[in-house]
Amino acid sequence: MTQHASPPRDGTDKVTPVAEPPAWRTILFRADVRTLSLLGVLAALIVIGGLTRPDEFLDTRNLQLVLTQASVIGVVTVGMTFVITSGGIDLSVGAIVALASVWATTVATQEFGFAGILFTAVIVGVGCGMVNGLLIAYGGMVPFIATLAMLASARGLALQITDGKTQIVEVQGVLDLGERDAYVLGIPPLVLVFAVVTVIGWLVLNRTTFGRRTVAVGGNAEAARLAGIDVRRQRLYLYLLSGLCCGIAAFLLIVLSGSGQNTNGNLYELDAIAAAIIGGTLLTGGRGTITGSVLGVLIFTTITNIFALNNLQSDVQQIAKGAIIVAAVLVQRRTASTT
Repeated sequence: MTQHASPPRDGTDKVTPVAEPPAWRTILFRADVRTLSLLGVLAALIVIGGLTRPDEFLDTRNLQLVLTQASVIGVVTVGMTFVITSGGIDLSVGAIVALASVWATTVATQEFGFAGILFTAVIVGVGCGMVNGLLIAYGGMVPFIATLAMLASARGLALQITDGKTQIVEVQGVLDLGERDAYVLGIPPLVLVFAVVTVIGWLVLNRTTFGRRTVAVGGNAEAARLAGIDVRRQRLYLYLLSGLCCGIAAFLLIVLSGSGQNTNGNLYELDAIAAAIIGGTLLTGGRGTITGSVLGVLIFTTITNIFALNNLQSDVQQIAKGAIIVAAVLVQRRTASTT
C-alpha cells in the first residue's frame, strides 16, 4: 500500500505515514458516481420530454405507459446482467420471449386458464435457458455461437407454431391484469412484478454466495475453479436464470398486448445488452450492477417515448441508441485503463 508523508510538526525528520483509503471505498465511490450520472441523464431526458411535450409526456397515463413498457425489457435485462457479469452473453433472449409467448397462447394452453399460460411461459423460458447452459457449460460451445443458434431455432419454432398469425388471448384473468382496475395505488401490476424481480436480482447479486461466484467466474474463471467453484455448474445456473427472466417477460408481454406473436421480443437482446452496459456492467465480465441496468432500461424507454411523442423517425432513435452504447463502452475502457 502506498503511503504519503505529512510534514513534521516537531522540528524533527520524523515522517507520519498517511494510508490511502481502502480499495472498497474507491469502488463504492465510482459506483455512486456512475449511478448519479445515470440519474442525471434520466432527469435530463424527463426535462426534455416535459419541455417538448409538456401536456403529453408528463401525463400520468404516459408515465405509467413508460414504466409498463420498461417492465418487460427490464425483467430480461436483469437476467442478462447476471450472464454478462459472468463473462457470457445471451443473444437469444428476444427469440425465447417470442417462443414462450406463442407457446403459452395456443388454444390448447389457454384451456388451462391463467395458471396454464403462466406456467407454460416460464417453463419454455427455463427450458431454452437450460439448452443454452448445457451447450455452453458442458458442451464447450462459445456463448455467442450457442445463443445465436438458439435465436434462430426459437424464432423458427415460434413462426411454425403461429403460422405467421397472431394468437389472441381469451383468458379473462390474464387480460384483467392489463386493465386500470388492476392497478395498485396507481401502479400497474407489470411494474410491481418488475420491481420485485429487480429487488430479488439485486439481493442475489450483492448479498449471496451465488452472486459472489458469478462475479468471480466473470473476473477469472480459472482462478474461480482453483478456489473451489464449479464453473460449469455456475454457468448453467446463470443461463437457467436468464431463461426464467425471459419466461416472466413473455407473460408480462402477453398481459400487455393480449396476444402472442412470433415477432415478439424483436431486438430485445440488443436493448438488454445495451441497458446493462450503459448501466455499468462490464462487458468482459467481473462486474455487474442491477441498479445501473434498471436505470439503463428507463433511459432507453424514455428516449423511445420522447421520440414517439415528437413524431421522430425510428431510424434517428436507433442512431441515438447506438451513440449512447459507443459512449458507454468508451467510458468503460477508459475507466479500466486507469485502474
